[in-house]
Amino acid sequence: MSSLSEVMTEPWHLVARFFTSLSARPPSPRSESWVDDRLSPGERELWIRLSNQDRRHSIGVARRFTEVRPHATPPEVAGALLHDVGKIECELGTFGRVVATLIGPRTRRFRLYHDHEEIGARLAAEAGSDPVTVALVAGFGPAYDDLESCDR
Repeated sequence: MSSLSEVMTEPWHLVARFFTSLSARPPSPRSESWVDDRLSPGERELWIRLSNQDRRHSIGVARRFTEVRPHATPPEVAGALLHDVGKIECELGTFGRVVATLIGPRTRRFRLYHDHEEIGARLAAEAGSDPVTVALVAGFGPAYDDLESCDR
């Protein structure tokens, strides 16, 4: 999200995401095992670089995604799990992300946050992800609308 008008159209999603981001609790072992079964070793190395909050979020999005798309391909599910992986390069915590969302890409780190899809796609490609996964992380492909709806 890059404009205040876009932010204001989804306030409940953002409020819920904010409060769940306050806990540093890691994903459950069962959830970690679910992820392990769906990512390649290179993708897993990339995914574990996410904060605990972002890993829990990615699992929730990917589980909703597989409910919406019960016949999702393995590369699509990997894309759902890795959809926010580009955020690791901005090195912003919860409060920094709130500010970046509200004021836009005014600093280098805020720009990195706003460019997370492009960055994530590059990282996924470097990790050896399938082109379908890379496209989904970049915000493209036939499954992207479903992913976007599951990220709300």
